[in-house]
Amino acid sequence: MACVSTIENLRATAHPVRLRLLSLVTGAAMSAAEAGRELGVSQAAASYHLRVLERAGLVRVVETVRLRGGDAKRYRHESSGRRFRLDAADGPAPEPVPAEDQRVYVEALVQELLRRTDDRTTGPSTSTDAELWVAPETWRRVVQHVGDAAALLHAAARPPRTAGTVPVSMTVSMFPMRRP
Repeated sequence: MACVSTIENLRATAHPVRLRLLSLVTGAAMSAAEAGRELGVSQAAASYHLRVLERAGLVRVVETVRLRGGDAKRYRHESSGRRFRLDAADGPAPEPVPAEDQRVYVEALVQELLRRTDDRTTGPSTSTDAELWVAPETWRRVVQHVGDAAALLHAAARPPRTAGTVPVSMTVSMFPMRRP
């Protein structure tokens, strides 16, 4: 995958369909037609959004299959669950993300969370909203644990409707804040 900036990743994912596509092609490689059918969008729309994600290095073509005289690319998102830098030991600091780009991304997350909430059912769940003051070491540990949980979830993802699986939702946005 090409190395792209945090800003490019953020811009590429700042759309509800692209967020859904990333989730979908985490569990299985899919063509634009397959992804479009699963998400209820046209093949052309799915293809466009997959190409945006591919240019940003967030998905890659893992196979090309011959179908009805044409080639169908199958895309896959192989997430480590750690897309963003945890602390200075993880390498150079990423370039700052403009506030407007951050807001567009958060708006896409909110739209996607609202859509998923309509399908919520009973079962194990948790929800937290917090704006707190904690020691830097506590913050690093929490970010590490949530990153580990995201990596576990991504690694366990299976194709939609696989026997023995249930659909789940995880939305996390954690960040340090400026001092008032």
